[in-house]
Parts: sequence; C-alpha cells; structure tokens
Amino acid sequence: MQIALLRWYQANQSGITYTVGTNPFGVCFDGANIWVTNEFSGTVSKLRASDGASQGTYTVGTHPFGICFDGANIWVANLDSGNVSKLRASDGASLDTYTVGTSPYGVCFDGANIWVINQSDGTVSKLRASDGASLDTYTVGTNPAGICFDGANIWVANYGSGTVSKLRASDGASLDTYTVGTQPIGICFDGANIWVANSYDGTVSKLRASDGYSLGTYTVGTQPAGICFDGANIWVANVSSSTVSKLRASDGASLGTYTAGTNPMGVCFDGANIWVANWSSGTVSKL
Repeated sequence: MQIALLRWYQANQSGITYTVGTNPFGVCFDGANIWVTNEFSGTVSKLRASDGASQGTYTVGTHPFGICFDGANIWVANLDSGNVSKLRASDGASLDTYTVGTSPYGVCFDGANIWVINQSDGTVSKLRASDGASLDTYTVGTNPAGICFDGANIWVANYGSGTVSKLRASDGASLDTYTVGTQPIGICFDGANIWVANSYDGTVSKLRASDGYSLGTYTVGTQPAGICFDGANIWVANVSSSTVSKLRASDGASLGTYTAGTNPMGVCFDGANIWVANWSSGTVSKL
C-alpha cells in the first residue's frame, strides 16, 4: 500500500513482514528461500525469498537457535537438545540428528565441515557435513555465542569473556584471542575484516581478519545481536531498540537506522534484501 501510494521512504523504512513461528531467532538464505528457527515452536520455517510465501514448517529439536546452509542442506543448533538437525533444503526432509556439546547455540559451514558452538561448554564441535561424523571439539572462551568463517579460519564471539577466538579451520588450532567489547554475541566476515556485535555496549567492533588488529568501534542501537554483510555494508539487529543499523563496511559510517519488529535477533542477506527475525513479534521483516 505504501509503495502504491508512492510513499517510498516509509515503505523502505518499515519493510514487509511475514508471520513465522513462536520467537524466531536465527535466519539464513539457501539461494532461493529464507529459513528461520522458531525457538519456542521447536520448528524452522521456510519462506520463498522472492515473495515471502510459506514453503513449509519443519520440526527440529528443542529451542532451535543457530542455522546455516551448506549448499544442499540446512543445519540447526538445538540449544536444549544438545544436538544439531540436518534437513534437506529442497523439501525440508529430516536427514539426521547429531549429538554435540552442551547448549549448542550457533552454527556455520566452512565449505566442507559444520562448526557448532556449545555455549555452556565453552567449546566448538566440528562435524563433517557429508555424514555428520564428529571430527573434534575445541576449547574457546566463556559462553561462545557467535561464529563465522573467513575462508581459512573460524571466528568465535565469546559472550562471557568479551573476546573473539580465531581457530584454523583445517585442524582447529587456536591462532589467537582478541579483546572486543562487552558481551560480544554476533559476528560476521566482510571479505577482509571481522565485525562483532557487542551486546552490552551498543557497539560493533571491526577487526582485521589477517591479524586481529582493531580497526574501529562503532555505535549502533541498544543491545546489538545479529549481524551480516551485504557486499558493501554491515547490518546489525538491535534487540532492545527494535531497529536495524546499517554501517558502511569500508569506514563504519552510519548509513541509516530502520524499524524492524519487536526484539530483532537474527539477520541475513539474500542478494537483494535484508531479512530480520523478530523474536517477540513472531515475524520476519524484509528490508
């Protein structure tokens, strides 16, 4: 309606919203569809990215949080089940469930393997994506909450330590630990640098991926959590502000703040739009 009335600015600010399950948390893109974990439903929702049409809802474990795509399948970290679910992306069929550590929270794919952060253990588990075989478990900081891959290394945001761990993906060797802000939770890679959302500070830290050197700290909204890169800019979901911040990746300049639903958590990019999981609204916003 806003677009039809030529209210371009308002339409861009508020975006389009689609209903999913109860307390949506994590969100990822499979090349055609958006997948959303619904924490208190114990399900994941699949939406067609082009128009938000529901493609299905699939049962996973208890309190699903993190989610990622491996090129063929969807992986979901089930916090209270102590496992990860593997779903076929084409039809949502359950392929298997694999046991990991205590309170699996976040998950990412390195091109061959799935990495899972176990929040209560202070560890990350490495599973072979093809068959879910456990390859090893590595110690990181206290209460790890965010994880990403930079093409060679795994980066973990340690919520309880105020640090980021860098592990070599090939063998899990600890390469270094870097101090960031207080209660880091979200983390992403922009092709050259690592960005970390510091929940308590209302800031994001920018680290050079090659050596962890701090390139800057930038103010966003209240309680930043989810963070992603769109090819040019960094997007941050601010839980307590119910907004999303847009920063220019090259220099951290603020490019805008956009309204989302209530308590936005996860955020991802589909090649054209930003998708935000609104925890308290039971919706996802498309910006």
